[in-house]
Amino acid sequence: MNSLETYYEKVRQQLDEVFTTQHEALQLSATWVGESLASGHWIYAFGTGHSHMLAEEVFYRAGGLARAVPILDTPLMLHERAIEATYVERREGYASTLLDLYPVEKGDLLIIASNSGRNAVPIEMAIEGRRRGLRVVALTNFEHANAWPSRHSSGKRLAEAADLAIDNCGVMGDACIQMEGLPGLIGPTSTVTGAFIVNALLVQGIEESMKRGVTPEIFISSNSDGDDHNHRLLDHYKSRIRHL
Repeated sequence: MNSLETYYEKVRQQLDEVFTTQHEALQLSATWVGESLASGHWIYAFGTGHSHMLAEEVFYRAGGLARAVPILDTPLMLHERAIEATYVERREGYASTLLDLYPVEKGDLLIIASNSGRNAVPIEMAIEGRRRGLRVVALTNFEHANAWPSRHSSGKRLAEAADLAIDNCGVMGDACIQMEGLPGLIGPTSTVTGAFIVNALLVQGIEESMKRGVTPEIFISSNSDGDDHNHRLLDHYKSRIRHL
């Protein structure tokens, strides 16, 4: 196999492993999503570094929930001063201040993604979210997280700080392909598996909400016939969602 084929096989195997080994955790998390939606609450998502893409995955897109909000912070992302983000995500006390910017309430659900699961900000976000009455679901790499110590003073890793953790079934260091002549592995997988996990929770969560008699509001593609539908939702929620 060439590298393209090898990468496809690695990703496919990890997705299969997520679906089979994490099925119970996926279902329970989705049930919690449904319960939050059915009771009029919100879904929040957070990640640092490349994991911030999984927070964006829940937000303002075709087929996505109207009541889903990413927690986004420029110093923790990569589009400006990417090097600085590596150190900011290790800073204790940062997550609590960041969460203050969002109107989270008891009964909301918070998804936190961190492949390593060891840095202070995601761990603190989980601890603080639970303290405020949110259910917290972690997406992390169990193999990697268990091999390295926490960078938070509690000694906890993200999986231990959350109500429930889902393993993305990745390998140590995320990248999965050895190529001769390179000093390390290539082909990271956590974004692919993470996007599947996030969307799996949402689609099943929507079904769970509908089982409870509540049809969640969703966006329709604005590149088809969704403009009027979406504008009604945006007018309704733009005062509540800081990123609209």
